[in-house]
Amino acid sequence: MPDTASDPVAVRALATAVELRVLVGSLRRRMRGQGHLGDLTFSQSSVLLHLERDGPLTVTALAKLEGVRPQSMGATVAVLQAAGWVAGTPDPTDGRQTLFALTQACRERVAAGRAAREDWLFQAMRNQLTAAEQDELARAVGLLKRLAET
Repeated sequence: MPDTASDPVAVRALATAVELRVLVGSLRRRMRGQGHLGDLTFSQSSVLLHLERDGPLTVTALAKLEGVRPQSMGATVAVLQAAGWVAGTPDPTDGRQTLFALTQACRERVAAGRAAREDWLFQAMRNQLTAAEQDELARAVGLLKRLAET
């Protein structure tokens, strides 16, 4: 980290970065508690997110996305399959492979959890922030998007 002690703008940016990191972590924990899929590990949740976003994938493709060995990913997928969150079908282009996708029950549960988190956040904003503060937050979201894209 560069020396920022002599630059007041850098000192303020560093302090803001620290506060923002802590705040984002706290907000994530609060939202996670609002509508979750149960006691899934981070890896299991990540697999579900990939399948939701990217569509059906093989264990090998999931392993590459997650940066783990296919054997490890196979164990993760097996747990999700046993829980009814994912189902496998033969790959139409390579019958030796299996494509895994979210089950309808999982899609419904993911959608319900997302809706619960969004509703909690909406209610918190409406109940805790003035209209002017909500406008300020909306402007800040644009700045946060820019940061996330860097």
